[in-house]
Amino acid sequence: MEFEQGQMSQRAVAVVRELRKTVAVGFRRRKVEILRGASFAVNEGDVFGMLGPNGAGKTTALKIILGLMRPDTGVIDLGVARAAVGYLPENPYFYDYLSGRELLQFCGRLFGLPESVRRERVARLLAQVGLEEAADRQLRRYSKGMLQRIGIAQALINDPHLVFLDEPMTGLDPLGRAEVKRIIQGLREQGRTVLFNSHILADVEELCTRVAIMRAGTVIWEGAVAEAKPSGGGNLEDFFIAAVSA
Repeated sequence: MEFEQGQMSQRAVAVVRELRKTVAVGFRRRKVEILRGASFAVNEGDVFGMLGPNGAGKTTALKIILGLMRPDTGVIDLGVARAAVGYLPENPYFYDYLSGRELLQFCGRLFGLPESVRRERVARLLAQVGLEEAADRQLRRYSKGMLQRIGIAQALINDPHLVFLDEPMTGLDPLGRAEVKRIIQGLREQGRTVLFNSHILADVEELCTRVAIMRAGTVIWEGAVAEAKPSGGGNLEDFFIAAVSA
């Protein structure tokens, strides 16, 4: 695998070129090609949405960018240090006997933050995700929406420039979705770059500046959300269905 830095356009935070990945599945270890030459670019300040049917390769691509999985071939250009990247997986596991505050303190220690910095940042993040009143409650008593919000807070504990969120609104009720959308909008206003996967196209249309549509392991369309909405009418969902059905 080849990583290159400093060879991109000034605004590129992450550029992915021709990623390929094959895995063995099932009892017979059948080879399945998950990624088939996927390429896309995330620019500084983007809220970038990765769309595609189940099995399109979105999560695999994200894990490869993060360094959690190795591709068979392909190049990733990162414009930020890995220490400046935050990540919320689709199904995070937290020690549920900890409180929200204790979880963030623990994550801050993992990043080597001094105690004074850690204390201030934990307090700020709890306020940012709307969990000040629940800060000292055990995580086992958090709702699904609250767990997603504390998960986003832990992804921000290292003050990252680039934030990856894998299906951050899956399983949330309307109030939970609204809270997570508010947080993502706030990240954009702070100038952070956000990349997230989602099946909820209305949320992607509302939040994202640019999107990539994946099908069968490759990117079939990439561009600004405004370009995916024809002047004659229609929305991102119509465009997406037409693209993946072609």
